Amino acid sequence: MNALIIVDVQNDFMPGGSLPVPNGDSIIEVINRVEEKFEVIAATVDWHPAGHNSFASSYKGKKPFDIININGRQQTLWPDHCVQGSKGAEFHPGLETRPIEAIFRKGMNPDIDSYSGFYDNGHQKSTGLAGFLREKKADRLFICGLAGDVCVYYTVLDAIKEGFKAVMIEDAVRPLDIQEFENIKRKLSNIGSDIVKAIKIYPVST
Repeated sequence: MNALIIVDVQNDFMPGGSLPVPNGDSIIEVINRVEEKFEVIAATVDWHPAGHNSFASSYKGKKPFDIININGRQQTLWPDHCVQGSKGAEFHPGLETRPIEAIFRKGMNPDIDSYSGFYDNGHQKSTGLAGFLREKKADRLFICGLAGDVCVYYTVLDAIKEGFKAVMIEDAVRPLDIQEFENIKRKLSNIGSDIVKAIKIYPVST
């Protein structure tokens, strides 16, 4: 069965948010259009506690996009974003959320970041997404959302590692860094991920 995974379509990643993805809001219409083609839809959200260790504001003299080492792991420092209960952590108001069956929160541990919708960055704790998808008998995942070169990318990687067939919906994804995203698409193709346009997705009944 095919499933749609919507990654982090939240206000803070939109134009005007604290960590805006260029043209991030342009994917909303595409996602809304493809939702009707899936029987199983899940979404992920960043859900950080205030003072998360990935926030530049947690370190004196550091600024957003600095890179530091935390417990032997390289960490990009971000502007404060998607803080639990904040307006920035909410879904974009234009996103059609009624068909979303389950929402998986990530980045809740203040001591480690979580890009993938499946695990934290140390692969120490599962979000439960893989188990949910297996319970629903989903084996092919169509993945979309923000940002293409960060959370979408790592979600696709973990989907493949978990044994799912992974498909990125290219026109329902926007990256922070366009050039890096081109490199990422080549990497994903090389490891077996398909990259398609939304128009190529057919209803589950056909």
